[in-house]
Amino acid sequence: MEQYTHAQDQFAQWGVDTDAALAQLSEISISVHCWQGDDVRGFETQDASSGGGIQATGNHPGRARTPDELRDDLEFAFGLIPGRHRLNLHACYMDTDQSPDRDAIELAHFAPWVDWARDQGLGLDFNPTFFAHPKADDNLTLSHPDPAIRDFWVEHGRRARDIAAGMGAALGSSAANNIWVPDGYKDTPADRMAARRRLELSLDRMLENPLPREHMRDAVESKLFGIGVEACTIGSHEFYMGYAIRKGLMLCLDMGHFHPTESVADKLSAVALSVDEMLLHLSRPMRWDSDHVVTLNDDVLAMARELVSADLLGRTRIGLDFFDATISRTAAWVIGTRNTQKALLHALLQPWTELRMSEDALDHSKRLILQEELRDLPYGAVWQEFCDRTDRPAGRNLMSALRDYSDRVAHRT
Repeated sequence: MEQYTHAQDQFAQWGVDTDAALAQLSEISISVHCWQGDDVRGFETQDASSGGGIQATGNHPGRARTPDELRDDLEFAFGLIPGRHRLNLHACYMDTDQSPDRDAIELAHFAPWVDWARDQGLGLDFNPTFFAHPKADDNLTLSHPDPAIRDFWVEHGRRARDIAAGMGAALGSSAANNIWVPDGYKDTPADRMAARRRLELSLDRMLENPLPREHMRDAVESKLFGIGVEACTIGSHEFYMGYAIRKGLMLCLDMGHFHPTESVADKLSAVALSVDEMLLHLSRPMRWDSDHVVTLNDDVLAMARELVSADLLGRTRIGLDFFDATISRTAAWVIGTRNTQKALLHALLQPWTELRMSEDALDHSKRLILQEELRDLPYGAVWQEFCDRTDRPAGRNLMSALRDYSDRVAHRT
């Protein structure tokens, strides 16, 4: 407490109220992705060669093999993360004794997840799964030249939307239903326009039934390229940005889905002028879309600062998207989520009024001095206070808890 009081006084000298920042941080929910816990395998039995460019590397012991094991791991992880958050489910994580194909899934196949989320006080988000399936082995789904394959995936998308809406209604919290497809070509295509027209028409069919916004919101997610689609990704950023604007959808920006030299943070304010709501997938691309665990690096700090500076927190849903099987999977969840919160805390502890005033006065020297001097403030003491107030461990206590749990589940593999 003494360290926090000292930090509180230091931030106050810059006109920053640390208690107000902590109160605001406690209201921000992060959607934690289920697929980190089992290396994006899911609980179906599909004979598919294509993973849609998705691959988790490593073989650390303790991978969840059943829905119950995955829920146990999630409960442990949420117990170490301050605040109240959400769980992001993929359609391939159904929990049922039945074996429906993806064009036949229903809310009932996810009933245990809904019951569990209600008991845990969590909201749910959802994603149709357009990869790791025999009908996706060509790396073409909604844009496939074969109408029968397009029909299959359109029906899957329709059912995913119904499931997301059912989850939102059951839990009283609107679910984000995020649409990403792996469609593209490994080598230079002859007709990009035809494939994009097919994708557009398939999306139109899939989304034609309006569903209550208080139960679910649709998002569309782009990608630069993926394994096996290096020459052309049908659902590019430009394609989905235009589609989201025309259709009034959320646009999903994934930090790993752009060129390594692009700033995804810079895109937020530009996109926000044309769409009502955005979905963010925070990741740490190394070289490219390698989906490393989120660390407190410059890219994540920049993303958080843009969200706060541009007043976009109320219009942006924040989710995680990484999968690392070289380390403890539960530790990955905890580290990545807490680092996202730390970045947001850094942003909430900035004297934005003074920074804006110096910028508006074209006093760029003062702006730079401010930005650099603010780096030395005791953010760690404020974070420690947040953990203390929410009864969550930090420092060596966190390390011990993560190590002990990893040792307990190591026998799984």
